[in-house]
Amino acid sequence: MVRRSSTAALRKAWNQGLRAVTGQVMRAATKVARDATQDAVPGLKKTPPHPSPGLGDWLSGLATGRAGMRRFRLFRPAGLSAGEHPPLIVMLHGCGQDPAGFARSTRMNRLAARQRFLVLYPEQSRLANPQRCWNWFDTESGRAQGEAALILAAIDQVCLLHGADRERVAIVGLSAGASMAALLATLHPERFRAVAMHSGVPPGLAASATTALRAMRGKAGAAAIEGGTAWPPLLVIQGNQDRVVAASNAFEAVRQWALAAGAATVRDRRLQRGKRLPMTVVEFKRGSSVAATLVEIDGLAHAWSGGPAKEPYSDPSGPDATAMIWRFIAQRFASKE
Repeated sequence: MVRRSSTAALRKAWNQGLRAVTGQVMRAATKVARDATQDAVPGLKKTPPHPSPGLGDWLSGLATGRAGMRRFRLFRPAGLSAGEHPPLIVMLHGCGQDPAGFARSTRMNRLAARQRFLVLYPEQSRLANPQRCWNWFDTESGRAQGEAALILAAIDQVCLLHGADRERVAIVGLSAGASMAALLATLHPERFRAVAMHSGVPPGLAASATTALRAMRGKAGAAAIEGGTAWPPLLVIQGNQDRVVAASNAFEAVRQWALAAGAATVRDRRLQRGKRLPMTVVEFKRGSSVAATLVEIDGLAHAWSGGPAKEPYSDPSGPDATAMIWRFIAQRFASKE
């Protein structure tokens, strides 16, 4: 009896020790996994401060698909009722940015609070790109298309859960975000009423990181475009002093859209508002419909035109890009075409 009792006690002590060690290993493994994936899964790192306090809700979400998962932020203006179906603007940040910083730089949330629309900010993960660049160029491997699908999944969530109007969705981007916005508009034109590129590269000029660098420098040539393609109307904003994305990319973007729509240049004008940098505006129309508009800003580098001085990739000396983009998009939302 004594021997059996001693054996049972030993077995009990062994099992307790095993459970303790296993628990320590599992906790350590969980911490490693959490640290490794904190950029891809929401709620595993501290939520950044609200970029527009007092104007509405700054909500978080997660989109999943074959390409993995991406966090997103949604700005919902205060005062929207449960039965409303407001428009939705999708904002794609550039390299080195995140949703909160992009919201502060563009001040799009302030405009959304006044005009009563939702703003979706998909967030690129450092696991997908160390500089947080959208992989717009990586079409050969399918990564670009996979990220595009994740952005569409985020849009679907916002439409389903927050009542966004599926018939009034526009997409906007800066730099790599602009390139991804244009790619999305050509891959899924039926999903968007308008697209705005600020300092980006149009589709068809790159299929890898190497060719992306050539395209950004304006050395990729021109893409082959067939007429009769129904892409959403395009607004391009570009600084002529941009040393990151050559200004020739802006001309290539509107060329692509004009050819696809069978449009011609019908209006070219020079504008300057107050002491802000002057700009040249060129419109491409087919009949009364605008296919593409190019805004080239004198003296602007690689920065959001009209943004606050304290934010990176932002230049207060330029004309207000956010206001220009909203005017362009609002006209498309109001149009029945």
